[in-house]
Amino acid sequence: MNDHFDRAPGAGRARMPPTSPGLAGGGDGDAKASIFCQREPLRQPKTSPAFVENNTNGNDQASGDCRKQSKPQQPYTNSTDVSKGSGVDTLVVSSKLSASAPEFVPASASSYFEDPAYQDYDGSGAQDPAYQDYDGSGGYAEPTLAETVADFLGHLSSSPGSFDADVGYIVTMLNAWVTTEELLKDLVELIYTQSSAIPNFSYTGARLCNHLSQHLKISPKSGNFRQLLLQRCRQEFGHKDKAVKGDPTTRKSFHSFVLFLGELYLNLEVKSQTGPPNRADILLGALRDLLDCLFSNPDDSNLICAVKLLKLTGSVLEDTWKRNKKSDMDKLVKRIENTVLDANCSRDVKQMLLKLVELRSSDWGRVNAAAAANNATPDNDPNYFMNEPTFYTTDGTPFTAADPEYSEKYQEILDREDINFPEQEENNGSDSYEEEEEDDEMDPEIEEAFENFCLESEKERAKRQ
Repeated sequence: MNDHFDRAPGAGRARMPPTSPGLAGGGDGDAKASIFCQREPLRQPKTSPAFVENNTNGNDQASGDCRKQSKPQQPYTNSTDVSKGSGVDTLVVSSKLSASAPEFVPASASSYFEDPAYQDYDGSGAQDPAYQDYDGSGGYAEPTLAETVADFLGHLSSSPGSFDADVGYIVTMLNAWVTTEELLKDLVELIYTQSSAIPNFSYTGARLCNHLSQHLKISPKSGNFRQLLLQRCRQEFGHKDKAVKGDPTTRKSFHSFVLFLGELYLNLEVKSQTGPPNRADILLGALRDLLDCLFSNPDDSNLICAVKLLKLTGSVLEDTWKRNKKSDMDKLVKRIENTVLDANCSRDVKQMLLKLVELRSSDWGRVNAAAAANNATPDNDPNYFMNEPTFYTTDGTPFTAADPEYSEKYQEILDREDINFPEQEENNGSDSYEEEEEDDEMDPEIEEAFENFCLESEKERAKRQ
């Protein structure tokens, strides 16, 4: 065996093999040291690079390796880190960047910043006063009463179902805000304008007016919220003769006011000292005068507004007049019939008026109190057939349960489709019973095998005993 063969792990794998072969095969201590010095890993760790000495003598290379291992490892120092500080200082000195340079704006965003809303009001770089608060510190301005009222009115208009949940917060906020007579008048004007200008908001606006009239704490000498609201309605009511004959825009605004007044009559409550709250009697007389004014100028828009008002308040108006022993509703119905005969209105409007008379004859669609739900009949309940399904004959003619020939026509449909539910249920029941009986019977072979099994089981039991 070759004397130079070394069985030590990693032997002969040194990165830097000895240049002199004598060092590998000697038996002296120096040779042994050189052997141990060759046990260096194949790859040096990155944190501790190999220590290199410039030895010109090749014979001292192995001993140099030994010295490398015996010396403590030097901490790793990157040359770039050494020169980093000086390089940064040099870069700062030579940089052309400036802290006072103008702001960089991409070309694609130029149109966005050209919006007048983002421009200074005077071009001098000063902040727009609209974005300054009360002390001029440059923050956002506090919202005004008009802005706040417009916000929650818009919210109630888009989400009327949240009225009960939000009205408490609204009242609390207004009680803290509205502290003077001028602010109360402004609040009344804002709510009146919104409620009378938007037809779909008239009901919610009337409910809000009723709630504020009961929960607003401020009550100046000029009147509380309800009194100021009625004064504002009286001002508009005084222009009824001109508005009903005005241009289409004026009449449309007047009609919205009429419908809001109807909602206000139904929802505004006036507290009484002895009993439950009552409705405002002043609005009852105002609605009667408005109806006379509308029927006195029988064009299509005025008549349509009168029909809407009577559909909304007709039952309540008639009950109130009857309690006061007045026949104002009978007079109105007579006037409607004369309008249908004499007025130069469209056919559709005349049909609406006739339907209104029919509605009043059925007690405004109300069910008699004496007729309970289970005792309702076509005679005492005008809505008896409202939810009944609609069928069609072979020629496409519709009919319902209110049709006198309903039974015959419905039987024709059953005969045509060969539907006989009772017989089908009986047949299905008998068939299923027979199938169950057939399922209980076993095949002869299975039955014989089962009997043999039972006999063998009895014999085995007898032997054991």
